[in-house]
Amino acid sequence: MVSKCANPDCTAPFRYFHQGKLFRFETEAGLERRRAMGTDSDGKQMRRLEFYWLCDKCASKMTLVFDRDAGMSVRANSRAESAAA
Repeated sequence: MVSKCANPDCTAPFRYFHQGKLFRFETEAGLERRRAMGTDSDGKQMRRLEFYWLCDKCASKMTLVFDRDAGMSVRANSRAESAAA
């Protein structure tokens, strides 16, 4: 459940969908998680949807990137970088 801005340096609480930017990432559950859920018999990768939110202030200069190995991270938005130059 989304409760606050995904930027670790921001404490803005999530209140409304029309404020900020909501991100949806589809991830694959690892082998350990499949075993814990009791669904490792068919060998298929389980897919999981994860939601993250950036507040208006953070969304104007940042974006979220998901990497299979590193997980979710906050990155500077390319539009914000070009505007600052």
